[in-house]
Amino acid sequence: MSNYIPISDRTFEFAVRITKLCSYLDKQNGTPRLLANQLFRAGTSIGANIEESRSAESDKDFISKQSIALKEAKETRYWLKLLIKSEIISESQIDNLLDECEQLIKIIAKSIVTTKEKLNK
Repeated sequence: MSNYIPISDRTFEFAVRITKLCSYLDKQNGTPRLLANQLFRAGTSIGANIEESRSAESDKDFISKQSIALKEAKETRYWLKLLIKSEIISESQIDNLLDECEQLIKIIAKSIVTTKEKLNK
């Protein structure tokens, strides 16, 4: 039995986890609350753009939506690393989330490359 989980499901679950983290951060005073807003926008946008790419009108449209998702995933990684380095949250608390973000980046990047190769044939 395969453990394959569709990217749309993974990015949705990732957004749920980001939402919960941001809800926690939003209850803090000052900087954590400000960072929560940035993290929330980027972290939930990944899945939204993946969903949009599923209804792409062409391969170029698909690549465009996936590229936006990739940019948002990389921004999310940035905010997660900043939370750790700023000692707002410990690495052990979000290492699984950061790992999933890294995996999503690799999957989305591969999808873009594969589609570009298909276009160039």
